[in-house]
Amino acid sequence: MPRKALKEKILTVPEVKQILEGLGEENLDQFQRRALDYAAKFSKVEVESAKELVKGLIEKFELEEEEAVQIVNCMPESIEEIRVFLAGGRRIVQTQKLLQVLKFLNQHQKKE
Repeated sequence: MPRKALKEKILTVPEVKQILEGLGEENLDQFQRRALDYAAKFSKVEVESAKELVKGLIEKFELEEEEAVQIVNCMPESIEEIRVFLAGGRRIVQTQKLLQVLKFLNQHQKKE
C-alpha cells in the first residue's frame, strides 16, 4: 500500500543526505540508495550551513524559499549563474544585490 504524504517541505541536497543517512543504509531501498549517493556527491555545503544560507537568502535578500533552496543546492560562483535562478520570476535584480548574494554564499563554501 502506497504511503500518503502528510506534508510537503522543500529540502536542500545536504538535508536529504542527512535524512537518508539517518535511516541507515541497510534500511534503504534502491531508489533511496541512489538518492543518497547523489546527495553525497553533490552536496556543496554542510547541512547546518545550508539551513543558514536558505534562511539568510530569504530574510536578507527577500528571495522565495524555492529560489533560495535551488541557489544553495547549486552554490553559483558568479552573478550570471545567480540570475539563472531568479529569471523565472521575470524580475530585475540589481547587480549590487547579486554581488552581495555572491559574497554571502562564498562565506559558506565547503572547504575542500
